[in-house]
Amino acid sequence: MARARFEGHIAGVGTTSGLRAVVGRWRASPLGAFADVMVETAQGHRVLLAPDESTSAFVASTYVFDEVRVEPVQVRDEVDPVLGPQWHVQTPSLELWIAIGRRTRLGALLRLVPPAVATAPAWSAVTDPVARTLLRGVRTRGSAGGGRREFYGATDVRTVTSASGRFDGARLGSLAPVDPPCRFGFSSAPATPSVTAVVTTIVTPGR
Repeated sequence: MARARFEGHIAGVGTTSGLRAVVGRWRASPLGAFADVMVETAQGHRVLLAPDESTSAFVASTYVFDEVRVEPVQVRDEVDPVLGPQWHVQTPSLELWIAIGRRTRLGALLRLVPPAVATAPAWSAVTDPVARTLLRGVRTRGSAGGGRREFYGATDVRTVTSASGRFDGARLGSLAPVDPPCRFGFSSAPATPSVTAVVTTIVTPGR
């Protein structure tokens, strides 16, 4: 996987319990279709929830965690009669509901960029300075584990309007900003909870 391309969505949410979660829902990747969750607790403990050994090995070698749990990860689309469309994220450790709202102004702007341009690693040279200025803790390119380089190409953004659930049996409370920023890698999810359509490209040198 000299150049690994992951196509899908990333949801970043905070909760009033202090837990922040980043859910990756990947429809296409060198590892196949899968979902994973990166969790940082209020105490700063970083946990990866990954569905199998090969996925956990790749993700854990790219990002930084204090604990890795290999367990089934499911993300289902549901419709709540009050909240509307939502993701239902379920693992043995975590149950999380994320309600999806409208497209943001940033999402509308991103949709004006041709997808082939928006998802090209070279485009991150344009978007990275903008992301650093406008979105605290967010970068679109940087160094990852194992000497890898990572590039994010976003094509759409929608708001998150509600979040609830449990982690290790404890209630998460309600939706809150992703604050402080997550510390899994060089970039955090935006402070404002959101779901981003994205292509992530990870380049491994010397292969």
